[in-house]
Amino acid sequence: MDFFITDQEFDLFRQLIYKIAGISLADSKKMLLLGRLQRRLRHHHLQNFSQYYQMVSGGRNAEELQIMVDLLTTNETFFFREPKHFDFLRTEVLACRRTSSTFRIWSAASSSGEEAYSMAMLLAEYLSNAAWEIFASDISTQMLNKARSGQYTLDRTEGIPPALLAKYCRRSPGSLEIAPELRRRVSFQQINLTQPIPASIGDFEVIFLRNVMIYFDTETKRKVIANLLPRLKSGGYLVVGHSESLHGISDAIKTVRPTIYQKP
Repeated sequence: MDFFITDQEFDLFRQLIYKIAGISLADSKKMLLLGRLQRRLRHHHLQNFSQYYQMVSGGRNAEELQIMVDLLTTNETFFFREPKHFDFLRTEVLACRRTSSTFRIWSAASSSGEEAYSMAMLLAEYLSNAAWEIFASDISTQMLNKARSGQYTLDRTEGIPPALLAKYCRRSPGSLEIAPELRRRVSFQQINLTQPIPASIGDFEVIFLRNVMIYFDTETKRKVIANLLPRLKSGGYLVVGHSESLHGISDAIKTVRPTIYQKP
């Protein structure tokens, strides 16, 4: 059965995903939403999108609502994406570290885990004799489950420096597995960045918030930054994606260089 979604139905789902995750869906995303959600209508033997909206709205089916969020969030990532940020982490942060306290870094939009494990490889190399932790979060439970497994197809190895690939990854036929000693240093948790961040996750020297702000409007960006900054230590760094900027979003942090900000 082929489904059709009316403008009114699309507006309902657009308002719902904005309310839940702060994601702004443009009019051009109507067919994307139809393509990603119509399989759920088939799964539940529904006749139209209005019926599916009734199912996921109002808190009546939390499990299906999470499935909808997973399907509508974008999860494009790869190892050592935007490598200049990792160069900054290595040369300006790790190389200048002069304290024995545990170094903590947060991958705040970790998707399927490649960013967090890229961080782990660097920290294992440059803080080998020091205590360090990586905390990683995402709104998608599906992506978090994949990240926790630490398993990827071999075509995902592009971008990993050969020395790190050999040292911290295990190959098997058709797949790549992050070494267990690295996986033990990375914890994953579901967090909605548009909601108050629990203080229980602790504070961080560095927060990577990359390639997620592009899906938020200005009001949501301000809310997300205000939620994250209490978890960033004084002198700590907040890093956004190369296509993103915090200009006009917050005056509580200063620009160090494009896409890299520091909390006074």
